[in-house]
Amino acid sequence: MTPDAERSHWLGILEGAGYCIIPQALAAETLACLDRDLAPAFAAVPFGHGDFYGYRTQRFGSLLRRSNLAAELALQPLVLDLARTILGRACERIQLNVAQAIAIHPGEVEQFPHRDHDMWAGIKGAHEYLLNVIWPLTDFTTENGATRIYPGTHRLDIADLDQLGPPVVAECRPGDAICFLGSTIHGAGPNRTGKARRAVVIGYSLGWLKPYENLWLAYPPDVACTFPAELAELAGYAQHRPNLGNFEGQCPSVLLSGTTTDYLQARDALRPDQEVAVKEYAEARRQQR
Repeated sequence: MTPDAERSHWLGILEGAGYCIIPQALAAETLACLDRDLAPAFAAVPFGHGDFYGYRTQRFGSLLRRSNLAAELALQPLVLDLARTILGRACERIQLNVAQAIAIHPGEVEQFPHRDHDMWAGIKGAHEYLLNVIWPLTDFTTENGATRIYPGTHRLDIADLDQLGPPVVAECRPGDAICFLGSTIHGAGPNRTGKARRAVVIGYSLGWLKPYENLWLAYPPDVACTFPAELAELAGYAQHRPNLGNFEGQCPSVLLSGTTTDYLQARDALRPDQEVAVKEYAEARRQQR
């Protein structure tokens, strides 16, 4: 299957059902090595506090600086292509929304079914706000809390949980990628086993939204300057035209060069259509002087 055919295949499933599970999108050994890299953080971070985050669940972010392997997840070509295709209909460029590790421990209850796009107050339905990708670090099973996804709910107006049909339990293995739209209702399952189930969530959102994770705090310039250019852009070091997310009137990527001065020249960062209109207007006014 060609890359274009593969993208079309998974895009059709994702848009039709609201989710898809791509088998072995990465090598299982990559996830095993990432799990080892994250082991110190899993050993140290406390359980959450709240009925949504859970009292037997661990969460921590900033994964791109905790392990170099996290970049392989964020930049996986097929997944990134799907994110750009879906979200690019409503923005010029996408951004990372979150790079977070989650461990659901024995005794945790089922999570409240929810849509991730509800973190933003904007009107829903015209376009998608985000695409989330869960990368299991351990096997996902019905017994250990595998994510429960409600197919088709991205197209439904659900006013009460009683309206939900039966969920699909996203049983899969490390290396598989569970992709779902921000409009798709889902929630973690209960862990009835004796071991934690661990995973990483890489989320992509519209480039003009305030992301879930504060990217510039998670990845300050001295960290982001070590990233490849594409990853640095996803981590917030890029403008979204027109003039959004700038630093002193320039693209924040200027902070990664190590040559920033105290005073920078503010420069337009407009969409092509805006640039033409503004140029014509300004030239006409200059001719009138």
